[in-house]
Amino acid sequence: MNGLSISELCGLFCCPPCPSRIAAKLAFLPPEPTYTLVPDLESTSPLHLSERAEFQYSQRELDGTEVFLTHSSRGNRVGCMYIRCAPSARYTVLFSHGNAVDLGQMSSFYIGLGTRINCNITGKPSEKNLYADIDAAWHALRSRYGISPENIILYGQSIGTVPTVDLASRYECAAVVLHSPLTSGMRVAFPDTKKTYCFDAFPNIEKVSKITSPVLIIHGTEDEVIDFSHGLALFERCPKAVEPLWVEGAGHNDIELYSQYLERLRRFISQEVAAQ
Repeated sequence: MNGLSISELCGLFCCPPCPSRIAAKLAFLPPEPTYTLVPDLESTSPLHLSERAEFQYSQRELDGTEVFLTHSSRGNRVGCMYIRCAPSARYTVLFSHGNAVDLGQMSSFYIGLGTRINCNITGKPSEKNLYADIDAAWHALRSRYGISPENIILYGQSIGTVPTVDLASRYECAAVVLHSPLTSGMRVAFPDTKKTYCFDAFPNIEKVSKITSPVLIIHGTEDEVIDFSHGLALFERCPKAVEPLWVEGAGHNDIELYSQYLERLRRFISQEVAAQ
């Protein structure tokens, strides 16, 4: 029955796991910060990185990176990073990264990605207040930088696909990229789960059908953290999905090392999205 035994179903309904317990099982593991922000920062400021960020570019690229604080509807201060990778870029990518890394560690990747796909990049932390934080970053992009929704590409990786799908289900944008996505918290924590319960956390599978922008789904066939079946299920449920990228042999954290990753992203943005 729905992939769970009778005893397991009884346990779920008699003592269901609260969303926070499911989230905890997905392991929010933020590292010790590798970047610093001025505590009361209201305007943009240069990014200051520690050695642990392992920054791979020169001071010139670092000088083109801005960090700022914005405030969410829940009263949280949200640190954001804006990277001007391409002066003539038509699109800006709002990137929600995965687990166990922070903006400092992601900065080199953002610069490399933006340069190669000719897009500017905005990064935001991946934390427990996922939905409110991405809303704050979205509105900051629009108000602070004057970027229109039709020029914003939402990109979520791993747990970062949760706020990305939620935002894309509520706002129209240029496009959406779901990189190693999960269908829901229950389905990751309890792989035999076949339906969405009322106490499920992060139910991407129930929201993805509401997205009205083109959606590119990327998943490694040997993903050891979020099974490949999650990507397949979301692709089948999403009416706006374009040709997906299934990376044969790739795991959860190495898709970027395969040449087809950048090739598919470039084609998606320069041809499929631009042709709208």
